[in-house]
Formats: sequence, structure tokens, C-alpha cells
Amino acid sequence: MSEVLLKLEGVHTHIGAYHILHGVDLVVPKGQLTMLLGRNGAGKTTTLRTIMGLWHASQGRITLAGQDITARQTPDIATSGVAYVPESMGIFSDLSVRENLLLAARSARTLDDIDTTRLEWIFGLFPAMKKFWNHPAGKLSGGQKQMLAVSRAIVEPRQLLLIDEPSKGLAPAIIQNMIAAFRELKAAQTTILLVEQNFNFARQLGDSVAVMDDGRVVHSGSMAELAADESLQSKLLGLSLGAHQ
Repeated sequence: MSEVLLKLEGVHTHIGAYHILHGVDLVVPKGQLTMLLGRNGAGKTTTLRTIMGLWHASQGRITLAGQDITARQTPDIATSGVAYVPESMGIFSDLSVRENLLLAARSARTLDDIDTTRLEWIFGLFPAMKKFWNHPAGKLSGGQKQMLAVSRAIVEPRQLLLIDEPSKGLAPAIIQNMIAAFRELKAAQTTILLVEQNFNFARQLGDSVAVMDDGRVVHSGSMAELAADESLQSKLLGLSLGAHQ
């Protein structure tokens, strides 16, 4: 049994008058990539934002490496080694690629403070980051912006990456580049909780999977088992995902 890094127990989240999460139970094993799937509006993004402290759980408990982070503020959670890549990517468009990465390196005051070995590793994952090093981030293509967003998350070692729909709107060739990069991250034993709508992307990368519906986790288990069971895919996600590219 894999060691658990992140655990949600009975988590409820209210946003204003709206009750979005209705008792989420979720386990993210250490060193694995866990896919969080579900229809639009199921509560996936709210789950990520609640873990990150951007919205606070109104009930339940969230633990990271055994430490209760339920009531912690976002900067404290980030300091604990959690990085969040939102669907909006969260990059600074007016700053260069270099400046974006420097800002994301919490322990670095100058570029010289960033681990050069790690920077070269990132360039290996995403060669466009080196090519456009001094270019404004706002001038990058959609795929390159997503690469920058992930690069910002991994510029320093993190305990956990929370990534929201990294393949959304990307061309097939760029999606394959992202898949290759995530495989490298997996090989480095990076723990990732990843929200995705593209099932082909999900089944190539996921170790474990949780499926949400109406603010709850309604299925959890092996990604390989879900990928092999089209009737279960249809039941949980409402479409023939076996053919969904």
C-alpha cells in the first residue's frame, strides 16, 4: 500500500450561498499521479482550490503528510511545498519567461540562486522555455504558456502539484509533449493531483483515479481498471470515453 501524501475527509465547501462540495473523500498516494475526473460542474476545480486554501472548507479535514492544513492560508500551504497550476495558467503576461520562473522560485532572490541542474532539467522537459527565455510570456502560444505554468510549479522541489486541465485547448502535438513531460515528472516520483477532461490524456498518465459528481467522489481506484471498463466510464462520466480523444 502506497504512503498517503494528501487526504481529504468529509470536505464540504460553500462559496457564498452555494454549497459546492458535499463531503469529499479523497486520497492521493505519495509519488503517484492521481487523476480527478468528472463532468463539468462536478466540483473538481473547487476541490483543488479548497486544498490550496483559496476557498476554505466549511466542514471536514484536509491533511498533507499527516499535518492538518484545513484552516491554513494559501501562502502557508505554498510554503509547505504545494504548487497550484490553475486552468487560467496563472502566469505574468508582461514579464519574461525568465522573470516568471524567478518569481516562482520562493527561495531565490536572483537567477543565480536557482538550481542550475533543475533549470536544465526543466529545459529538457520544455525546450521552448529555453528558446523563449527572454520573451514576454504574453507573446507565447497557448501550449507554451501551459509549459511555462507547469515550469513555474516545478522550478523548486514540491511535495505536491495541483494541476487543473493542462491539455485544455492545446493542439494534439502539444498534448503529446505535455504527456511526455508528465511521464518524466512521474519518473522523478513527483506527486500530482491532476484535473482533466481529455480521457486519452488521463489514461496514459494516471496511476489512480477519483471521479466526482455533484460535489462528491463517487468512484476511486486504479486508472488502468477504469480505462479498461467502457461501461464504467459511461456510467461515471456519461459518454463513451474509450473513443474520446
